[in-house]
Amino acid sequence: MGSKPPMYDETHSDKLTRKARESPFMPIGIAGLAAVCAIGAYKYKHRGAMSTSVFLMQLRVAAQGTVVAALSIGLGYTMANEYIFNKKE
Repeated sequence: MGSKPPMYDETHSDKLTRKARESPFMPIGIAGLAAVCAIGAYKYKHRGAMSTSVFLMQLRVAAQGTVVAALSIGLGYTMANEYIFNKKE
């Protein structure tokens, strides 16, 4: 059985900091999502003859792809860190 840390009242910023330390690519994914949404909001005015629904579907795919890519890279990094770099002989 693993030992759990003692339960205590942690603020939202403490919880966010702890989660970012446990999974450092999650904040990167969230930042990528925000960047894609900001770029999409800017490009919305210059979409030309494209309908709004098609533009929003393409934006959604781009945002999801950014987050999935960041989390996949984080998973690969974690696996490499555990199995390759910390190999015990």
